[in-house]
Amino acid sequence: MSATASRSLRGDLRDLALVAAGAIPGALLRWRLEAIGTAAVGGLRGLVGADFVANMLGCLLLGLVLAQSKRRQRLILWAGIGFCGSLTTFSSWMLQLARALRAGQAWDSLLVLVVSLLGGLVLVALGHRLGRRCQATAPASSSKGASPQRS
Repeated sequence: MSATASRSLRGDLRDLALVAAGAIPGALLRWRLEAIGTAAVGGLRGLVGADFVANMLGCLLLGLVLAQSKRRQRLILWAGIGFCGSLTTFSSWMLQLARALRAGQAWDSLLVLVVSLLGGLVLVALGHRLGRRCQATAPASSSKGASPQRS
């Protein structure tokens, strides 16, 4: 194996470890939210509500992450792809909507679908705006001496 390939493999493994390190707590939070939703509201309605909360929270956090400097590639891997990716899983969302459709809740499913998509877009934009605002008000000295990370 060449030195370049070895460096690339090490970088890929580091990136994979960052994504996995973020995915585990994101999945655990989603799982906990579903348990709370089921206990508090009950049944399918609790699961759909918990998925909605998880997805909206993940969208807001994703906007905050995306507002960070492009030199923060490790943060994007860990928080954006890993944590937010497992917190806001499309498959769980579709599973809950399919269950609601099977239970005869077509209008509720459509409402959750539309509100989730629009709400998600709004919250990503809001998170991005908040992240930019926080970045603009952060002391300039915090970025001095920071070395750029691999993009």
